[in-house]
Amino acid sequence: MTKVHAFVVALFILTLTAVTAWGQTSGEPETVLIHSGSATLHAMLWRPQGRGPFPGILLNHGSGRSRKDLERLGPYEQNAGKLGPVFARHGYVFLYVFRHGVGPSTDQGTNAVDLMNSEFAAHGQEARNALQLQLLENREMDDALSGLKFLRELPYVDARDVAVVGQSFGGSLTVLLAEREPNLRAVVVFSGAGYSFDRSPELRARLLAAIDHVTAPVFFIHAENDYSLSSGKVLDARREQIGKPHRLKIYPPIGHTVDDGHDFLYLGVNIWEPDVFAFLDENMQK
Repeated sequence: MTKVHAFVVALFILTLTAVTAWGQTSGEPETVLIHSGSATLHAMLWRPQGRGPFPGILLNHGSGRSRKDLERLGPYEQNAGKLGPVFARHGYVFLYVFRHGVGPSTDQGTNAVDLMNSEFAAHGQEARNALQLQLLENREMDDALSGLKFLRELPYVDARDVAVVGQSFGGSLTVLLAEREPNLRAVVVFSGAGYSFDRSPELRARLLAAIDHVTAPVFFIHAENDYSLSSGKVLDARREQIGKPHRLKIYPPIGHTVDDGHDFLYLGVNIWEPDVFAFLDENMQK
């Protein structure tokens, strides 16, 4: 081997070592396990290139998917894959936790939407509303807190620089989580309680009480053809009233149905991307 060849090989090895040390380069997620009580939840994790420490994002998905929704949107893993690379590209570690009964965690119990639908069929709307709050405050909250703890303990995440993003049922969960977690840097709520806010006085009252105690800036997002825009408008108005940082944006309709509007998080990434990352970059330490 000539000196030139030896130099090239040495340079290649050095470069490969540096790339490995400085983080992901393939854009592929890591699959990780997160313990929540007696359950073992699956999660997908994306990280930017570089050594870090990086800011972190926890994603709280919705309550689960019916067969019809799965046919329309595909599995949760596929939808997580629409989000993770985007957050990593913007310099954020992104953790998508599949809570009880969802996606790869289907063996950890029945998901929230199936539980609520069964309760509605058996006992009506009031019983469904009560179960929804019970799930949000207990099992689903435990899952979200376990995910947040896992994210903060990653060696390449700045534990002081973490935000939470939630959609639908996960948007309600995110507001309640942020009430408990004063050290979050930012909160983004997509289609929060879009289906339930007008149907559940209990949930509406609980979210209004919680939003008073959220210290982080909150960005409420809806597409115009969501089931309802009430939650974003009401909670944003409450933040204005009490003088806490907030933002509300209602985007034009997307797709053809209210279901499409409700799933704006997944269907409109290129639309909301500039606004959401401007908000996150403004409020986080990266």
